[in-house]
Amino acid sequence: MHDPKFLIGNATDVHRRMTRRGFELDLGRLRELHQARIVSLQLVESLRSSTKQLAAQIRREENPRYREAMSRDARSAKRDLQKAEATLGQSDAALRDALLAIPNLPLDEVPEGDSDEFAVEIRRSEFRQGTSRAVDDHVTIGERLDILDFQRGARLAGPRFAVLKGIGARLERGLRNFMLDVARRNGYVEHSVPALVNRETMTGTGQLPKFEDDLFRTRLGARELFLVPTGEVPLTNLYAGARISAEELPIALAAETPCFRSEAGSHGRDTRGLIRMHQFSKVELVRIVHPAAAHEAFMELVQEVEAILVQLELHHRVVELPAGDIGFAAERTIDLEVWLPSQNRFREISSVSSFGQFQSRRANIRLAGDLEDRYPVTLNGSALPLGRTIAALLEQGQNEDGTVNLPKALQPYVGASLIC
Repeated sequence: MHDPKFLIGNATDVHRRMTRRGFELDLGRLRELHQARIVSLQLVESLRSSTKQLAAQIRREENPRYREAMSRDARSAKRDLQKAEATLGQSDAALRDALLAIPNLPLDEVPEGDSDEFAVEIRRSEFRQGTSRAVDDHVTIGERLDILDFQRGARLAGPRFAVLKGIGARLERGLRNFMLDVARRNGYVEHSVPALVNRETMTGTGQLPKFEDDLFRTRLGARELFLVPTGEVPLTNLYAGARISAEELPIALAAETPCFRSEAGSHGRDTRGLIRMHQFSKVELVRIVHPAAAHEAFMELVQEVEAILVQLELHHRVVELPAGDIGFAAERTIDLEVWLPSQNRFREISSVSSFGQFQSRRANIRLAGDLEDRYPVTLNGSALPLGRTIAALLEQGQNEDGTVNLPKALQPYVGASLIC
């Protein structure tokens, strides 16, 4: 969420940057809402001062007749104050609703463009030579090896759910442990967090109100709860409302969570296999850093995620997304894409994003004793989604005889060099 004074005071630059991401900001309406709140706040403060003065005068007044007249004035002033406070509450809510709908400002170094076609490739790994025979996709491989069962997943819950069994389930567990071990060695503190969170938590990281149609929700009595779409939500909000001292920074958090997405608007894309599921597991990395350290921390996070792909011996590339294709809350995003031979293309497997102070303002995460930059910068990256990683391992590791090679880094976790 933005400071309205910053948006209004830097109107020309804000308009330019919002236009880069394809968002038309109504600054006129924002000015009206901001001014209405200022007027309401001034009236409330004036009436509060008046009621305090009247109360003090009543306490000092000894004449009962005068005291009664002043008490009537005080009761009238109190009613006026209550009305003004109600108007201020409405002004606050209207301004907050408007601000919650405004996306983050892209950094100037983010490339131009409005789709992944304009992504700028930074680097790619050496190509991993696979089998020379016709390439099978991960669904065919997994079903042939009896480690993936999409029919039973659909029977249990419907389309876009899967069952992993035998070595498939062990592979998923091994990947989870491997990735969390890597995170721990890199200094991240592992957490186990709720998979259900409230509306305030979803709002803090920017999932609400923008992406409400893409979320699963449920109720526990009168409480409304949402299933998390990513571990970023509970991890970042662990510090919601907190005051963080300079000595506590940087903060590095990791968690493996189930993730739930309705995929509203996907219109049948990637309905086959593990690429776009309603439920999947993912290891998430979150950093909270001082603004002065944000760029360095962002690049380190990209390198940490790429190092996992290198250890898994997966052919991949690193690309920077253009301004019109970054997420609602992001100011900059670098994607890591893995090669899927069956599709003859790279597919996104991790997004590493810097959010600037956008999320910390929404979640009210402050820097204690820091007057210049009152809010820290939040960063996050997937490291990695287990389903897409399994898909890439199966497709890139397939052999002529139908078996699948597993990378050396996973063998201590899975206990075999190949799946057959």
